Amino acid sequence: MCLDSLAQFLLCLAVRGRRRRQKRAAALAGLAPFNVDSGAYRDKRKIGGGRKRVRNALYMAALNAVRRADRFKAFYAKLRQAGKPAKLALMAVARKLLTILNAIMRDRKAYIPAQQS
Repeated sequence: MCLDSLAQFLLCLAVRGRRRRQKRAAALAGLAPFNVDSGAYRDKRKIGGGRKRVRNALYMAALNAVRRADRFKAFYAKLRQAGKPAKLALMAVARKLLTILNAIMRDRKAYIPAQQS
């Protein structure tokens, strides 16, 4: 079964009735970092596999969230200050968005961002 969009991906997770752990959902969306190691060789962790269209949709949502939402803007800035590359920080925001979407589906409640005081 080929999923064509983020909405279909989320619907598929909901219909299956399984409670997906965050790591499995991230792997299914193609956002989980996988190691590329062999023997003594150690390389950077890379994302891949999963549903490319879902990953693309989450990437675009993360790009918009970093520009407009204070919570994600601060998270992105914190990662960049720590020396992380821009795309890695964006993928971290995309994974955070997926975690929030998963929690919304699990709890069946609307997302209400915490008010900053």
